[in-house]
Amino acid sequence: MNKLRIILADDHPVVRAGLRLLLESSAGAEVVAEAGSPGALFQALGQAEADLLLTDFIMPGGDGADGLAMLSRLRAHWPQLPVVVLTMANNGNVLQAILGTGVRGLLDKSDALSELTVAISAVANGRRYVGAGVRAALDAHLRSDAGTTPLSRRETEVLRLFASGMTVSEIARHLNRSVKTISHQKVGAMNKLGLRNDLEIYAYARENGLIP
Repeated sequence: MNKLRIILADDHPVVRAGLRLLLESSAGAEVVAEAGSPGALFQALGQAEADLLLTDFIMPGGDGADGLAMLSRLRAHWPQLPVVVLTMANNGNVLQAILGTGVRGLLDKSDALSELTVAISAVANGRRYVGAGVRAALDAHLRSDAGTTPLSRRETEVLRLFASGMTVSEIARHLNRSVKTISHQKVGAMNKLGLRNDLEIYAYARENGLIP
């Protein structure tokens, strides 16, 4: 029986090493390529044949857009490749937006070791897998946000990037959109969440796992 070929992406080498060991020893898989940034990931996808991608959601400081922009690009260029995402985000808007990009599996990083082999098996066999931590966060989000207007996927991404230290102009270049559009999305997200200033954006982002 052929081993499942996996591309592994995370910006922390120690995390990659631990995940590789788990995948190859417990999941019967072979890691055919590793990447530490979005740019390196897309290069690996163009060079290595893989059956599945396991990737971190946030890989800052690389040579390409991470987060939702990265997942949208993956969907556009490799629509048939099953993707499992690991994330520290516990915000319902972010988690819903990740699932909305078409990823097959979504795990909270704190649950990854106990659930990863199950998730990989499920996704490799055409099923969807949402980890226990993610399900709990989504359920809490649905209860707390009943009757409120949810953030759009673009508003969520703009807030995350702004809280990570990027200016509106930098976000516009990063996402290939106009400054006016990014500014409008930032203000729209703040209004929906009741945030009054940039400090409250940072606090919200940290409390909800949008930034490390």
